[in-house]
Amino acid sequence: MKKSLGFLVGLVVPAFIVAGSMTNSSVAQEKAAKATATQKVLLDGDKVRVYEVTYKPGAENTSVPSSSSRVVRALKGGTIQRIYSDGKKENVTYKAGQVRLNEPGPGYTAKNIGKTQIVLYVVQVK
Repeated sequence: MKKSLGFLVGLVVPAFIVAGSMTNSSVAQEKAAKATATQKVLLDGDKVRVYEVTYKPGAENTSVPSSSSRVVRALKGGTIQRIYSDGKKENVTYKAGQVRLNEPGPGYTAKNIGKTQIVLYVVQVK
């Protein structure tokens, strides 16, 4: 009886350890997935590209286009921090309904530094 109990414990304990490590890695993957801004392309034509970008709190977008003009309308406002390749940081606050013209310039990473979701409607001239 003691041998079979010891054998059973010897099998069950490692199984729980493996299951726990798998859970931890899947939770880390979920957090990494949540940390990226989502982009939904609405129109991709010859002259313009129209898309909606959603930033959850803490989410980043590392591929902000910089070679063309963009008209940006905030559907849900908030504060985004732009981080340029030279290390310079700039905070940009969008109010819901606000429209901006973003001229071509250096590329940057955008991060939602607020506590609410930000949704931007973007029309990019090609």
